[in-house]
Amino acid sequence: MTISLPECFWDVGAELGEGPMWHARTQTLYFVDIKKRRIYSSTADGARRKSWSAPQQPAFIVPSADFPGGDEFICALEDGLYRFSIKDGEFNLMRHVEKEIPSNRFNDGLVDRDGSLWFGSMDDGETRPSGALYHLNSQGRVQIADSDYVITNGPAQSPDGTILYHTDTLKKTIYAFDVVRDVVSGVKLTNRRVFATISGAGFPDGMAVDSVGCVWIALFGGSRIERYAASGELMSVVPFPCSNITKLAFGGDDLCTVFVTTARKGLLPKQLADQPTAGALFTFRVTEPGLPQYEFLAEAPSE
Repeated sequence: MTISLPECFWDVGAELGEGPMWHARTQTLYFVDIKKRRIYSSTADGARRKSWSAPQQPAFIVPSADFPGGDEFICALEDGLYRFSIKDGEFNLMRHVEKEIPSNRFNDGLVDRDGSLWFGSMDDGETRPSGALYHLNSQGRVQIADSDYVITNGPAQSPDGTILYHTDTLKKTIYAFDVVRDVVSGVKLTNRRVFATISGAGFPDGMAVDSVGCVWIALFGGSRIERYAASGELMSVVPFPCSNITKLAFGGDDLCTVFVTTARKGLLPKQLADQPTAGALFTFRVTEPGLPQYEFLAEAPSE
């Protein structure tokens, strides 16, 4: 594996850049700034860039197969899942999730190879274990798959879809689960075990998996991304010129361009002066492609 050094691709100055997602049908990258309530998009060459405002903190944006034109997406806001239209910038409620916990918000999301959605919630104050990992299937059924998290992160999936990775950020622990599919009970997670524990500086944030099954983990406060073999062995480290690395996504026409979001959140004035590119979107190149971005396969019923 050859990895190039990260380069600043778009200096958006995100307070909390998150959720990069490569949309292959339109050859466009999307990502969010949670705290500034913005959604961004860019082509791989940076020639066409856009942004939209959100009415609440947006956690992630993922594509839906219901809209072949690539102009509507699923976006998590603070109180649930919404349809987001890039044509008019409107958000239409799909369903409320955790509306009864107003101190929570959502964080990372993943559409798996079967077209269902995994997503996590967390305490916006980052102190209470009120967060959970959710699964939304193609029939619109939402289930809690795991709970008792202060900050959820990830999730990510093995190339064959049999393992789901999910992070307990404050415990600096990445878990692996076996994904069990049953025609009666649906999808459930079993055999939770520790995949990796971060021993150095920083906290594990967003993840992505490449085509050979290696798990790439962004380190918030750690100035790096770490790449692990499927066995849990640390394989390589990608250093960054800023400390808060939040998530990565593989994109470009060959899925060998890695897009990385970062954050200014929590940095003191001296740190911001020393890290002028904090909050920027970065890119670097790799020789092993990532996994494609899957699309949600069915529209959940509106409330």
